[in-house]
Amino acid sequence: MSFWDFVRDRWSRLLSESLLHVSAVVQCTVLAALVGVAVGVAVYRSPAGSTIATALTSAILTIPSFALLGLLIPVLGLGAPPTVAALVLYGLLPIVRNTIVGLAGVDSAITDAARGIGMNRFGVLTRIELRLAWPAILAGMRVSTQMLMGIAAIAAYARGPGLGVEIFAGLTRAGSANATNQAIAGTIGIVILALVLDGIFVLIGRYTTSRGIRGQ
Repeated sequence: MSFWDFVRDRWSRLLSESLLHVSAVVQCTVLAALVGVAVGVAVYRSPAGSTIATALTSAILTIPSFALLGLLIPVLGLGAPPTVAALVLYGLLPIVRNTIVGLAGVDSAITDAARGIGMNRFGVLTRIELRLAWPAILAGMRVSTQMLMGIAAIAAYARGPGLGVEIFAGLTRAGSANATNQAIAGTIGIVILALVLDGIFVLIGRYTTSRGIRGQ
C-alpha cells in the first residue's frame, strides 16, 4: 500500500489523533505560560532569583523525556496526567526566561512616569510592564509550543494522546506491512501541526501587539 493510500484509509483516525495532539500541546502551553509568567513576575527584580529560576527550569530540559515520564508514571499513573505534567515542566524555560528578559527590559523612565501620576505597583505591572513585555512573553510561548509538539509524541510511552501513538506503533512493528507508512504519517502530521500553530502565533502577535511596540 502506498503512503497516500494509507493516509486515506486511516484519515479519520489520523485526524482524531491530530486534534488530540494539538489540544494537549495548546493546553499545556497555556498552563506553562500561567506558571512561567507568575514565576517571572516574582523574580525579575532579583538577579539571584532570576538566575535560580532560569537554572531550575533549564535543569528540567536536561532530563530525558522517557526518564521524566518514567518518574511521573508511578505517581500519576498512565494517560493524560503524566503527559500534562511533563509537557508543562518542559515548556517552562522559554516562558520564564522571556518573561524575565521582557520585564527587565522595560524602560525605567516609563514606570517612573506611571508611578508619578499615582499608579500603584500592581497597576504599573499589569497595565505597563506586562504589556510592554508581551512580545517577549509571546515569543517564549511560541518556542515552547514548537518544543512541546515534538516532545508530546513521546507521551505515547505513557499512553498519552496524540500522533505519537502512530509513530510508536510504526516503530514497534518495523518491517511489517505499513509500519513505515504509519511512523511517517505521525511524523509528518506533527510537522504540519507545528507549522500551523507557528503561523497562528504570528497572527496573535500581529493583532495583540500595538504598532508602537512592534516598531521598537
